[in-house]
Amino acid sequence: MALDGVPAHVVDALIATEDHRFWQHAGVDWRRSLAAVVYTVGGDRQGGSTITQQLARNVFPEEIGRSLTATRKIKEMITAIKLERRYSKREILESYLNTVSFHYNAFGIEMAARTYYSKPARELTVAEGATLVGLLKGTRAYNPVSNPQRALERRNLVLAQMVKHGKLGPSAYDKLSRRPLRLRFVRQDLEIGPAPHFSDVVRRWLIGWGELLGYDLYADGLVVQSTLDVRLQRLATQALERRLEALQAVADVEWGRASAKLLSTRMDAYPQARRKVDPFAHFWATRSDLVDAFIRESPEFASLVDEGSSKDDALAQLRADAAFMTALRERKTRLEAGLVALDPRNGHVRAWVGGRDFATGSFDHVQQARRQPGSTFKPFVYGAALEAGMDPQRELRDGPVAIRLPNGTVWRPSDANENGDGWSTLEDGLVHSRNSITAQLIEAVGTREVVGFAQRLGVRESKLEAVPSLALGTSPVTLLEMASAYASIAALGEYRAPVLVTRVTDASGRVVAEFAPPAATTHERVLESDVAIQLIDMLRAVVDRGTARGIRDAHGIDADVAGKTGTTQHNADGWFVLMHPHLVSGSWVGFDDPRVTLRSDHWGQGAHNALHVVGDFMQRALAARAIDPQAAFPSRAGRAVEAAIQNAGEAIRRWFGWD
Repeated sequence: MALDGVPAHVVDALIATEDHRFWQHAGVDWRRSLAAVVYTVGGDRQGGSTITQQLARNVFPEEIGRSLTATRKIKEMITAIKLERRYSKREILESYLNTVSFHYNAFGIEMAARTYYSKPARELTVAEGATLVGLLKGTRAYNPVSNPQRALERRNLVLAQMVKHGKLGPSAYDKLSRRPLRLRFVRQDLEIGPAPHFSDVVRRWLIGWGELLGYDLYADGLVVQSTLDVRLQRLATQALERRLEALQAVADVEWGRASAKLLSTRMDAYPQARRKVDPFAHFWATRSDLVDAFIRESPEFASLVDEGSSKDDALAQLRADAAFMTALRERKTRLEAGLVALDPRNGHVRAWVGGRDFATGSFDHVQQARRQPGSTFKPFVYGAALEAGMDPQRELRDGPVAIRLPNGTVWRPSDANENGDGWSTLEDGLVHSRNSITAQLIEAVGTREVVGFAQRLGVRESKLEAVPSLALGTSPVTLLEMASAYASIAALGEYRAPVLVTRVTDASGRVVAEFAPPAATTHERVLESDVAIQLIDMLRAVVDRGTARGIRDAHGIDADVAGKTGTTQHNADGWFVLMHPHLVSGSWVGFDDPRVTLRSDHWGQGAHNALHVVGDFMQRALAARAIDPQAAFPSRAGRAVEAAIQNAGEAIRRWFGWD
């Protein structure tokens, strides 16, 4: 776009931040370059490139190169001087603002404005323009989508530079610096491929990797080899779409009816019933307090208040806006899900579906979303108990439990189906997901020991609160962490960090980098194999006769698999993770806003939502022989037989003196 179409404040922010002597120098700011050399020699590496030098790098990447050498810097300076002699300052600014990358495949200020704020560049406010200029310092480090706090701090630094150089008044700075980012992030039309959320994660990581090594992911013609299996990815995407459409019909009907009585336990009863109801009409009519909260939290409400409307007037205006209310209702009542599958033998991610539709919702429910895992966390409690020496057949009282907390209060976990006082083995406690048994275990083993167990296995990014209720999955985690931790169990106690990229080559085919996990990570033993096998046996029983038997009954999977379901309070989250010797698959199902839930206790359970997403995917993957149907885990009984045979053989050798 022409420079005349760019707001003056964007140009002012760019020059004040990136090159405040832009109008005076002839392509190279010698004072700044010499200062950068002095700082770098002193151990504080700083950049000294002018806007013209940055443009030279962007326009001639191959000729100038990306290496951090004096030769490259000299080429950059010479090219910048030539550009200044041939083009006017305004032409250089215009070219720069039209070619610089703002991440997410958004090149130029116009595409950046439409991507981050859903508006043309000419409508950018001062704060919005400063946010985009701040992003140029590092598209990964200061990304307002993935790093909002750092982006906010960087934006305010840009505003401060504008004050310093006389382009913004102190009072305006005080007002603008207190404003939140308020993005309206919408990806522009891109060729997103079969795994858009996965590709986006890889892209963000590669940009950071490239920045450190001097590569531009978009300009240098790099070829990236990922771990994704296209066939499994296609099956995973289809399974999630198919099951989420069916579950959306369930939610629409159950919340569309005044009656709280469950319509059916058969999913196929709902598509036809949906034609006779107004989806979520009962919810929208009876939860006006929550609907008002949704409105107050919307960017549209914030904009009206910023423009001078009172909060009450803004609420009333948006309540009366039919188009806004329809869009809000669709957004809040849209059921979402994530599905990820990885190979426990090497950590390679084979399938990654971050949501139903990347075009309408780029938020990634595999790695970005943190939700309470519910009972899918319980295997870590039982695993810690096994590690402490408890036997799976040890019996505990199965009844009401009261645990006194350090603050003097009493925690009384309950089960959905109370069966009175009785006794249960540890194995049956996990098979039937008994909260009372699990609570007793974490009290016996210790909360810190359970936290350490989960962290060792793969829950390494999310903070786990060391409190007794952790046993029931109250600390939010990501789906990727849960799948990775279950993969450590499936790998018989060896942790493999998730691997997304294996190799990067340049345009000529030369290998730039290979990303084999370091040996310490590849073979990091986090659990003794015998304990892992015991835990697999117990989780196999969950599938055979417990809460996850739908894998056998509904999906007809007869391969050797083991797994665990999970459901959180008020049915806000449904989880299921399934282990196969060659593939661990996990899914989460819920609404982005946890205040909206599946209405019924039946369909709200992970056993009746997330399980079907994974079951659909795994059944088709096994049928297509994308994974080996005959692969099997070792069992505790099998290990005992092997040990007996080995001992007998050793006895025979000793008897005959064959040693």
